[in-house]
Amino acid sequence: MSAGTMDRVDLAKRMLSKVPEVTMYFWIIKILCTTVGETAADFLNFDLNLGLTVTTIVMSVFLAVALFVQFRLRRYVPGIYWLAVVLISVVGTLITDNLVDNFGVPLLTTTIVFSVALAAAFAVWYASERTLSIHSIYTTKREAFYWLAILFTFALGTAAGDLVAEDFYLGYLTSVVVFSALIGLVILAYAYARLNAVLAFWIAYILTRPLGASIGDYLSQGRDAGGLALNAVTINAIFLVTILALVAYLTVTRCDKIEVTEDV
Repeated sequence: MSAGTMDRVDLAKRMLSKVPEVTMYFWIIKILCTTVGETAADFLNFDLNLGLTVTTIVMSVFLAVALFVQFRLRRYVPGIYWLAVVLISVVGTLITDNLVDNFGVPLLTTTIVFSVALAAAFAVWYASERTLSIHSIYTTKREAFYWLAILFTFALGTAAGDLVAEDFYLGYLTSVVVFSALIGLVILAYAYARLNAVLAFWIAYILTRPLGASIGDYLSQGRDAGGLALNAVTINAIFLVTILALVAYLTVTRCDKIEVTEDV
């Protein structure tokens, strides 16, 4: 087979970028999704009395369907992509909740386990593809690594957020401040200390999960637990409507479409 033919075959295996550009909209929707992941999981589990097991099965099925559609696409579609993020946020939360509540695994242990799992996922991804850039998600293999890493970031973020707020007794509001400050440090390191762009992205991505979890818990948990005791239905409705509005805007404007490169 000639070099030109091989190049054409390689190109045929590639897709347009399957993920959005990292813009202000990306981070706003990401934090909204992480907050919904926390509050929606609690709402289904406790308010609707589905229980952890049933809630986990139902949401996992929905996630599987969303990811099936996402993988079938040849390009980034905002509605499908962000639906998958919302669902994987809920499932990631439920994985941690199952380990802690149903199996009695301490939050410190789950935090360590998911940290190791995420590091391993990144290591295998990089060893296979030589990049962790989200601008390089144009093959099925890379997209599989991408969603696996995201699942681990949500499970890790849930465990870390609860660990800091509950086991370290900092409370939900203080946890929001702590994780916001850490994200701020990452931004400063990227802007002024030449922190690698890919590394900065993934650190910020990981930290937005416990930030969102802490925000969700602060809004929804009872006052005796340090929360505002707001209605879970109201919280989820407001956040979901906001996500839908932003996704609709991105669908129309396509301002978060990216070209395939190897850099974040």
